[in-house]
Amino acid sequence: MDGPDETQDVAYLTEENQTNQHDENPPPPNLLPPSSQSHPPLSPAAAGGGGFSAMAARLASRALPFASRSPAPAAALLRSAPMRCPPPPLPAAAAPTASLLSWRGFTPTAEPSLSAPMPPFVGFFAGIRGFRRGRRGQSAARRAQPQDPMPTPPPPPKESEIELYARIGIDDDMPDDAEVLNIVEILKLNVPMAMKIALDGLLDSNYKTRDTSIGDVGKYDKVEVSVSLCNDNFIKNLNKEWRGEDSCTEMLSMSQYIPDLDVPILMLGDIVISVETAARQAEERGHTLLDEVRILVVRGLLRLLGFDHQTSDESAVEMEKEEQLILKSLRWKGKNLAKSVPDLGKRHTETLDGQVTSGLKRAGSLRFYRPKFNYIFCDMDGTLLNSKSQVTARNAEALREARSRGVNIVIATGKARPAVIDALSMVDLSGRTGIVSESSPGIFLQGLLVYGLQGREIYKRSLDQEVCREAFSYSLEHKVPLVAFSQDRCFSMYDDPLVDSLHYVYHEPKAEIVSSVDQLLGTAQIQKVLFLETPEGISSALRPFWEKAIEGRARVVQAQPDMLELVPPATSKGDGVKILLDHLCISPDEVMAIGDGENDIEMLQLASLGVALANGSERTKAVANIIGAANDEDGVAQAIYDYAF
Repeated sequence: MDGPDETQDVAYLTEENQTNQHDENPPPPNLLPPSSQSHPPLSPAAAGGGGFSAMAARLASRALPFASRSPAPAAALLRSAPMRCPPPPLPAAAAPTASLLSWRGFTPTAEPSLSAPMPPFVGFFAGIRGFRRGRRGQSAARRAQPQDPMPTPPPPPKESEIELYARIGIDDDMPDDAEVLNIVEILKLNVPMAMKIALDGLLDSNYKTRDTSIGDVGKYDKVEVSVSLCNDNFIKNLNKEWRGEDSCTEMLSMSQYIPDLDVPILMLGDIVISVETAARQAEERGHTLLDEVRILVVRGLLRLLGFDHQTSDESAVEMEKEEQLILKSLRWKGKNLAKSVPDLGKRHTETLDGQVTSGLKRAGSLRFYRPKFNYIFCDMDGTLLNSKSQVTARNAEALREARSRGVNIVIATGKARPAVIDALSMVDLSGRTGIVSESSPGIFLQGLLVYGLQGREIYKRSLDQEVCREAFSYSLEHKVPLVAFSQDRCFSMYDDPLVDSLHYVYHEPKAEIVSSVDQLLGTAQIQKVLFLETPEGISSALRPFWEKAIEGRARVVQAQPDMLELVPPATSKGDGVKILLDHLCISPDEVMAIGDGENDIEMLQLASLGVALANGSERTKAVANIIGAANDEDGVAQAIYDYAF
């Protein structure tokens, strides 16, 4: 009969025809809000493979933004009479039919390049379209023949075709990472392939531990599954909200299958994969992110089909056997991974050799997060620098990662600019390709020197000359070392090991010895002076004296326990931040600030998010939004990983 044949001949597997079919006969959505479901949501106990169908509304609104983030869903066709093993060789005329049946023995073509998106189903389904074109030609030939006077016996019943429908989505909080977007394109082909082989093995499966609620799928017209890619934060929140466990897992599978529901569509459920965890595991196991995501897709499908490796050792063996069969059939990488799935109750990643790594984010993970702030203003001493006045490797990695994701790092410090350039050069973060240079914006000398675009000086404030004279006189009389700062230079009245330490330990310019105060004040403008004394000497004598002696003419600032600074009145690092924000037309809402000392208080209060490190002063921590780790515990890196993205 020509009419039905022509109807079947519609090649809806192309992207254009998928869209038309979707408009004319849209498939039932894979995820529905609880209020619109035709059945009550599954309880956690009833949701196979860690399933929670009640979370559909949340995933629909956040995790699967198909209209804006994901191309058209993938689809494939499956005969209702599955074959576990490859069929015997067929004649050349029947070769197109073999492409519908021999998925277990299907040999994929060369892997699509990750550098360029690949349209779904190129190559494989071309065979199906060719098969249908052949059917159309046969139908046309029959129409051209004269009618047979004898009645034609009815044709044998045809095997029904089952459409495999896969929705691939990305969580809204994920940035547009090129590798992840290309993986989405590849999954549009890969997921139906894995579905076909997984469903193909249900009829002749003799596994003892699998939940057999889902058996022969031949009664369905369509089988649906959704795959959503997200980061650790999203999947951790899902675990906490729907499983009651504050943990970050690699994958969650949530069943939507309802036994005895007489509908033509089998909705398997949802697979949620953290690409951040997948990336870590891929690195540990020596393969690509695509390889790891494929493995997790297969594992999620098996859980939706009733396998659960966590119930017993036997169930783990059976699930691993089926997992390896699917991976091997598709020639995807993966070996003995079912047993290495992390304990869902623990926030860690277990490697193949059994070692456990920290659950904290690390370098490379920020690529899966959108930045919350456009700028990070960061202090140096006691903040970015540890107690040895060094930038740790983890802090440097965090700064590079943040910068690579479009976040601007601005240094706001009491140091001179050459000191900052020298300290960051140790970790290759200075110069034109780093975060600080002579042509980059920055705030130095407690906000008394501010550089804007192209490193141009936009603000400078100097200390009263009489205050400078009094400070040098006090230094000579009480033998308390003093250093005066004038832009990129330092001056002192005499050599002292503490003065030398400013250069050799704290990276400041080496102090130039001057013979008299008059000579110094006649040749340079002094922005600030700094006394070097023990913490006890500063608190008991030095600070009380100078707070009274310079009242109204200058102010006292203490950034380090063994250093006391005199700066012009009504100035602060926060004022320097304001000046630079106005210069760059930046709103404080775009800024996260990290500091530790009293000189950072105004900056932390100004920023949208102020982070004081644990080693900071009590006054500073009292005004901060967040108390972070100490500077000797990579506090800057942890603040960036935890709060900037």
